[in-house]
Amino acid sequence: MNAHKYWLFDLDETLHHAGHQVFPLISLRMTDYIMHHLAVDEEEAHRLRKLYWWRYGATLRGLVKHHRVDATHFLRTTHDMAELLPLIGNSQHLARLLSALPGRKWVFSNGPQHYVEAVVAHLGIGHVFDELFGIECLGRPKPHAAAYHRVLRKAGIRAGQCVMVEDTLANLQTARQLGMKTVWISSQQRKPAWVDWRINSLAQLPRLPLNGATAAR
Repeated sequence: MNAHKYWLFDLDETLHHAGHQVFPLISLRMTDYIMHHLAVDEEEAHRLRKLYWWRYGATLRGLVKHHRVDATHFLRTTHDMAELLPLIGNSQHLARLLSALPGRKWVFSNGPQHYVEAVVAHLGIGHVFDELFGIECLGRPKPHAAAYHRVLRKAGIRAGQCVMVEDTLANLQTARQLGMKTVWISSQQRKPAWVDWRINSLAQLPRLPLNGATAAR
């Protein structure tokens, strides 16, 4: 086994595709929630949702800080799994692919814990992972370094032994600064120099030279 024997996987847009239907529905539910609980119109709700996402890395953090919104109620209401799971496909191929990768694996997501657990179960890959880390486990969302330190501490592993697989460059940048190898899932043809590998899909993971060989574009 190579030196990088631990894997940290993002969930949305990494282990499954959320951008086409799932993210838009969650955004709609967040806007509805803000309108109802803060008594503002749709335009203001959109503004606050985007502002808090930009400022704090998560809309919820701003809502809790400035409006005393109950975090658990917000997450449960805006991530209704009865609505979301029918929008998410699954495949036995994914479980086989992940199981074939040598080393232990964790999910590291900014999504709510109940959402992470439900999606992973729906995808049929729960047996692949040692533990699932949602936003409630992190303290602060990615890309804040504190979230990574907390996951590493809970998992009992060191950053230098990890490969992080993600679709978001900011999250990978923190991982690289901490000493992890980084795999960026993206259709873009070029990558930043600090990203070790860019792949189009998870199917390419087994072909990566994770023994310290020169990273490919």
